Amino acid sequence: QVHLVESGGGLVQTGGSLRLSCTTSQGTFGRQDVAWFRQAPGKGREFVAARRRDGHTYYRDSVKGRFAISRDAPKNLIYLQMDGLQPEDTADYYCAAGVVILSRTRDVSAYTYWGQGTQVTVSS
Repeated sequence: QVHLVESGGGLVQTGGSLRLSCTTSQGTFGRQDVAWFRQAPGKGREFVAARRRDGHTYYRDSVKGRFAISRDAPKNLIYLQMDGLQPEDTADYYCAAGVVILSRTRDVSAYTYWGQGTQVTVSS
């Protein structure tokens, strides 16, 4: 069983920045496609960003230019750098990993391993 652990959430003002981190207790991210999803209160879980095994990255339109997903291989960490945060970015953020076919990169059900989430709150 692979366990993912997120950290870095918190409370920030509009326009501020946060960096989320995700690590795994087993294996490395090098053989996995990894992604960040988020879930706001009363809403479904939605795709935010992904980094595939080949290094290509993907983003939902509303975060393009503001968020960046990256991998630190020696530290076995996945980051989500979030700049220019807006109140609508408020949600629980989840790290996910798995071997995912390209067409399902943004599909929440395509990922096998999930973390417990970290809360991000953006005040207006």
